[in-house]
Amino acid sequence: MSKIFEPLTLRGVTLRNRYALSPMCQYTAKDGYASDYHAVHYGRFALGGFGLMMVEATAISPEGRITHGDLGLWDDAHIAGLARIAAFAKAYGATPGIQIGHAGPKASIQRAFEGNGPLNDEDAARGEISWEVVSPSARPVADGWLLPMALDAGGIAQVRGDFVAAARRAQEAGFDVLELHYAHGFLLNAFLSPLTNDRSDEYGGSFENRIRLPLAIAREVRAVWPQDKPLFVRLSAVDGSSNGWTIDDSVALAEALKAVGVDVIDCSSGGFGVYEYPNGYGFQVPFAAQIRREANIGTMAVGIIVDPAQAEAIIASGQADLVALGHAALRDPHFPLHAQQALGAASPDAAYANWNVQAAWWLDHRASKLDQLGPWTPAAATAVVNKH
Repeated sequence: MSKIFEPLTLRGVTLRNRYALSPMCQYTAKDGYASDYHAVHYGRFALGGFGLMMVEATAISPEGRITHGDLGLWDDAHIAGLARIAAFAKAYGATPGIQIGHAGPKASIQRAFEGNGPLNDEDAARGEISWEVVSPSARPVADGWLLPMALDAGGIAQVRGDFVAAARRAQEAGFDVLELHYAHGFLLNAFLSPLTNDRSDEYGGSFENRIRLPLAIAREVRAVWPQDKPLFVRLSAVDGSSNGWTIDDSVALAEALKAVGVDVIDCSSGGFGVYEYPNGYGFQVPFAAQIRREANIGTMAVGIIVDPAQAEAIIASGQADLVALGHAALRDPHFPLHAQQALGAASPDAAYANWNVQAAWWLDHRASKLDQLGPWTPAAATAVVNKH
């Protein structure tokens, strides 16, 4: 009776369940190329039972990287490494997706685990030098960040073309879901937010002008992305500061995105300003619920979702169509399979039926042995030791 384990069909693609891997940067690529690390990292989530396996933010251009370690899709040479990841996901029942984006004013920084700040002399000494960053306006994200160059007409045209080219490469690599990154203070989020966009041309000022570029990119990508494959947009449903981008703005944008062929809004939050909204378990779920209800579009909920019952309730109550796990997935790559057992959605006679067959045989064998032994207790273990 579990709702989260019901398949979900989006256009011509059917996900085996409603669990999605949230895109999480690993900062481990070199010159944008996927490596053995990426193949192993993503492969474990395909084996772990996720319905949608979303690859991390992948840069549409070298200048669009957050760090020197970002994956890339600005060159045809990047396709092969990503195709290996997509093919493995499909072989083990997961639907492969990929998120593409441009970091904008948050580009050219250190990897998160190396400081997460501006590149410095130590970084330059090992060959990782900074590059010029761009944004809608010549305004840094905050004190201490690089001063970006305001994009001119030529730069905007280049970004539009780079998104379309990256989408074509994602299709060639075999991905079945594509997500555009409009969140977390990156370039297209910076165009949306009144906190960072003070342009006086057709891309700034009014709500209609600030959504012009993100909407145009969605329209142009939809035109080249296969019509039988779904298109997602990750959106910061609200800025950090309540006087910035609002949930009502997100509903209006979601309606416009739906009109140009977007299928799902991946509902995150924050990016500019100090975060002023509630921040606890499932804190972004209400954003997904409101956008789904008011814009009549599919949504994906994310944000401190840690328990199978919690995730089940989100889907069963109609607050979202998908639940994305980030940190919880890193902690337990088999979260969906463990959740299936915890919710009683797995067959009691074949509890490991949905695990990959190479593991299922061993685990079923072990389960039979454990049934014979009964629950583990320190006393039971001591009794066995004493027999020897």
